[in-house]
Amino acid sequence: MKALKPIHLILLFITSIAINAQDYPFKVTIKGTGQPVLLFPGFTCTGAVWEDTVAELSKNYECHVFTFAGFGDVEPIVKPWFHKIKNSVEAYVKDNNLRNTIVIGHSLGGTLGLWLATEEEHFYSKIIVVDALPATGALMIPDFNSETLLYDSPWNKQMLAMDDTSFEAMATQMATGMSLNKEKQQQIKEWMVEADRETYVYGYTDLLKLDLREEISKINIPVSILAAAQPYGLEMAKSTYSKQYKNLKDYEIEFAADAAHFIMYDSPEWFQEKLMHTMAK
Repeated sequence: MKALKPIHLILLFITSIAINAQDYPFKVTIKGTGQPVLLFPGFTCTGAVWEDTVAELSKNYECHVFTFAGFGDVEPIVKPWFHKIKNSVEAYVKDNNLRNTIVIGHSLGGTLGLWLATEEEHFYSKIIVVDALPATGALMIPDFNSETLLYDSPWNKQMLAMDDTSFEAMATQMATGMSLNKEKQQQIKEWMVEADRETYVYGYTDLLKLDLREEISKINIPVSILAAAQPYGLEMAKSTYSKQYKNLKDYEIEFAADAAHFIMYDSPEWFQEKLMHTMAK
């Protein structure tokens, strides 16, 4: 057999890339074997937020750990960001023939899990929501109306124009409210600072606009919620979740009394115990 010329090797290499490359707006790492589990991080976070969880889950499950476009080292995409993420996750599940799939999502990732499960046709068997709501905007904005939230707004322009020093100061302050674990606050801040700025601004607008409070009535699989009681206290958290999830027919909820938004960092033992118990049901 004759040796291939360099040009032929290059063409073969390019063809191989074209065949094997996945044109998804996210990066996925896979660890373990068994029933597939999709792990979605929260806004600006990378899949590393699930490191301890995957170390345990991958003993019995096939973990697909996501990092979304614009976060970590994943290239950003043109808006609308959240809709493209959702549609591409559906394509990923179909392309990889994943069935009876469990979804675990933190924050935005939990909202994404709910959104996926509202579709008439899906391949999910269970959704585990970690401190996430069907309508984040309704919690954050008085007199919430999704139609009034625009990409071209004074607030978004201000965020895009913010210098790096000011943005880092804002991220540092936000991180202290998201976790009670001082060591992890630094990592949370770094993820925010590293995020593509347009993704941070326009992607968050996408999240705030999304209102699934009526749509969740269509969900026909088990939903389990692990919710944080801090920083506003258990009674306030119970009231918020009760109002937001009132149209979901069937769900279970547990509250981490001593944790803020990043439950997996603030109450790691509680989180692992509740998660494993829910997975085994």
